[in-house]
Amino acid sequence: MHHHTEKRQLNKRGLTAAFVITFVIMLLEIIGGLVSNSLALLSDAGHMFTDTFALGLSLWAIKMAQKPATHHKTFGYHRLEILAALANGILLVLIGIWIFYEAYQRFFNPPEIKSGLMLIVAIVGLLGNFVGVTLLQKSSQNNLNVRGAMLHMLGDTLSSVGVIIGGIFIAFTGWKMIDPIVSILINGFIIHSAFQLIFESGEVLLEAVPRGLVLQEVVAEVKKVPGVKDLHDLHIWTITSGLHALSGHILIDDQQVSAGTAILLEVKEVLEHKFGITHTTLQLESEACGEDLICYQEKINKKD
Repeated sequence: MHHHTEKRQLNKRGLTAAFVITFVIMLLEIIGGLVSNSLALLSDAGHMFTDTFALGLSLWAIKMAQKPATHHKTFGYHRLEILAALANGILLVLIGIWIFYEAYQRFFNPPEIKSGLMLIVAIVGLLGNFVGVTLLQKSSQNNLNVRGAMLHMLGDTLSSVGVIIGGIFIAFTGWKMIDPIVSILINGFIIHSAFQLIFESGEVLLEAVPRGLVLQEVVAEVKKVPGVKDLHDLHIWTITSGLHALSGHILIDDQQVSAGTAILLEVKEVLEHKFGITHTTLQLESEACGEDLICYQEKINKKD
């Protein structure tokens, strides 16, 4: 848990720096897009606006996730990071739909575009977006919340590249159709990534087995521990990115409590080091008693 807290602090610092960069570039691109009349640049600015919101939402979720658990919320507020990732994914899709619509309109009525200003603003945006993506890229590999924010910035990085290419093309050929075409191509990639983010967030909320873990492999490894005869009623889920939980029943021989505790500790060590599962709830069962109900009934009969 301590290691997870350290990761969250690193994520928070990266998101804060990216938020500041994004906010400044957003203002620049909105002004530049309106003056140059470039949809590609306005599309980039639109993504930058959602980036600012997304980064702010991600920072808020991280701050809330640091709050301690309560009697009412026994797992704390960790899931807010997943909800923030889901919200960012949905927001990306909605913005993408709007950009598709605007691009479609421009095929029939292409406006005049000031390619010089469009290029200058796009280059500045590209540099800022690249720095932001670099700050978040590593953390995004194991945190859905950060990945949601990073996808926004990655979309803007690609948009800036597309705007630059479109600006150069317009400057030399005068063919303005390249502006909506570039917007559609970049937007398609971003929407695809957004749907992946939504799907993964949904898996966490549905408490599916974390990606990269196979139930049968976990059972096989636990059964290798001396004294373990079986592992059943197994459930593995994700509380938040990088924090997995497990519950299950372990079948062992009838023996002293101290011996059973030693087996339990070894099983937990296997789960943590081989599968990265640190939050475990395991119940020991004795083969001698069979089903819990039968075992309980035998104890009652002995008392009588």
